[in-house]
Amino acid sequence: MDVKAEGEIGEVAKTDEEVSFGSNSKLKGWGSLSCRNMLGKRNGNFSSKDMFVRADKIDLKSLDVQLERHVSRVWSKNSEAAKPKEEWEIDPSKLHIRYLVARGTYGTVYRGTYDTQDVAVKLLDWGEDGMATTAETTALRASFRQEVAVWHKLDHPNITKFVGASMGTSNLKIPSKDASGDGYVTLPSRACCVLVEYQTGGTLKKLLYLNRRKKLAFQIVIQLALGLSRGLSYLHSKKIVHRDVKAENMLLDAHKNLKIADFGVARVEAQNPQDMTGETGTLGYMAPEVLDGKPYNRKCDVYSFGICLWEIYCCDLPYPDLSFAEVSSAVVRQNLRPEIPRCCPNSLANIMKKCWDTNPEKRPDMDEVVRMLEAIDTSKGGGMIPEGQGGGCFCFTRARGP
Repeated sequence: MDVKAEGEIGEVAKTDEEVSFGSNSKLKGWGSLSCRNMLGKRNGNFSSKDMFVRADKIDLKSLDVQLERHVSRVWSKNSEAAKPKEEWEIDPSKLHIRYLVARGTYGTVYRGTYDTQDVAVKLLDWGEDGMATTAETTALRASFRQEVAVWHKLDHPNITKFVGASMGTSNLKIPSKDASGDGYVTLPSRACCVLVEYQTGGTLKKLLYLNRRKKLAFQIVIQLALGLSRGLSYLHSKKIVHRDVKAENMLLDAHKNLKIADFGVARVEAQNPQDMTGETGTLGYMAPEVLDGKPYNRKCDVYSFGICLWEIYCCDLPYPDLSFAEVSSAVVRQNLRPEIPRCCPNSLANIMKKCWDTNPEKRPDMDEVVRMLEAIDTSKGGGMIPEGQGGGCFCFTRARGP
């Protein structure tokens, strides 16, 4: 630094460019650094005579804090970069998100391509409502990482194929409905995404809705039920409890082969049943023990399967005239269950009743359900569509369905 006589400071050319030493330490005039000086530095000609700063004007404590924060950020980024990537982590640069498909309870689903593969992209941001604390978000991310680590190892024809996941979405371009700007929105770094194979047949719920009047042939009913039961049997063999079995979470391929999807709340079954409590799932499908806040295990999936089996057969909603609160109370306290049509074959009706038994211990395991379904003879019909007729069964006294 070139200090002249008492209190004198060398004159520096005025410029709009200034040196900033933090929010409270912006030095103007004497401490200015011109673009020409910076250019000189890049050319190797920068010298101490090109800039003058009064030492008594510098907040050294503030500089120390700023420097410590900067070093911390650099160290954090370098540590993250040095950390080996998980085998399931995607390369964000290969992902192209095309358009919105649906918004669900636990995330938003888009259609896209990943390295030329057609995929469904589910984005999860647990803190978007502003209610989750940092600790809660961190815990959810840790749980998500554990579940992904399990899911990417699953391999079964009735389980949606896992493609990859990312623990951060800051580099993703997400299409926006707003035409202004560049047409993209970004999510905070805490958000995560999951990529699975895209199924062209849509959801099971959509299929049932489209057939709410004419119903499904009995052979299709059993085909769909077998797909769901085999997929759940496989999950349970891997000690995984889905916890949100419902028609909306089941996907279909072009040939109506069912594939279980949405593992947003799935978890590895606890060794101690006391470790699995709380209302998790969707009202109307939740087992009594789950609704009542009692400990539960994989048998909660069996109960939900029984409700889904009724829906597949009837192409209808089980409790159309009751609110969620009324359903919850009646299921637990009054043993409420869907009304089974008179035309339903006993072989299928018995499976429904066994699956939604109030006592979890009396419900069959899913591998037993598979065997019972495989034993049903579909060659003689027995569905809601009578043999040789195009109309549906008239078991219900009034028009039903959504």
